[in-house]
Amino acid sequence: MKELLKIENISKIYQAKNGEIEALKDISFTVKQGEFVSIIGPSGCGKSTLLSIIAGLEDKNHGTLYIDGEESIGISPKIGYMLQKDSLLEWRSIYKNVILGLEIRKINTPENRRYVEELLKKYHLYEFKDKYPSQLSGGMRQRVALIRTLAIKPKILLLDEAFSALDYQTRLMVTKDIYTIIKNENVTTLMVTHDISEAISMSDRIVVLTTRPATVKSIHNIEFEIEDRNPLSVRESPKFSKYFDSIWKELDVNA
Repeated sequence: MKELLKIENISKIYQAKNGEIEALKDISFTVKQGEFVSIIGPSGCGKSTLLSIIAGLEDKNHGTLYIDGEESIGISPKIGYMLQKDSLLEWRSIYKNVILGLEIRKINTPENRRYVEELLKKYHLYEFKDKYPSQLSGGMRQRVALIRTLAIKPKILLLDEAFSALDYQTRLMVTKDIYTIIKNENVTTLMVTHDISEAISMSDRIVVLTTRPATVKSIHNIEFEIEDRNPLSVRESPKFSKYFDSIWKELDVNA
């Protein structure tokens, strides 16, 4: 498979009152086209900082970032970013929320609006297109947020703790819905999460970071021999607990 994202020796240093803080140190890994890769690590190690650098929202001190074979500097139109909160605008209808990115990027064309309508129909939201965010459940709001991000046809989707604001039961169902949409649309995805189980259930590979300054400690290939793999079905596999135990030990900073 083609390498769609290449992160090469990325480092980040913050200037603080009491001196420099090294957040990231020589981070390197790749994400292939169609892959779902998760980043996990100890709290405060710089996971979200790394995602912000990839999105072009934050500068790096050293290293190079390649998207689709080209060096990327600053905000890239090839990146779609879905944050922890759905950030839907309460005064806009669901349809108006979904096309917001098209308006901002000045690509609100008939062709792109048809694509939006196809997505809404395909993922059972079309009948709610004239409703407002306050009229939707938390899970439906996350689906709307994802479709809003997919509407701009990104090459790479970034998810930053995108499900952490939901209660546990809703979160399980939403991860299944989001995973299904991402795989159906063959969207290359990089997700930051603190939840090991969530990472295992959704990912093809998991990048484990160390404590700050974060470096890549290991990369795990996640494979399940399940015909209809989804984030719920894999939790019943004996492999699931083995992956969990292995990654948990790596994250134990006192080990």
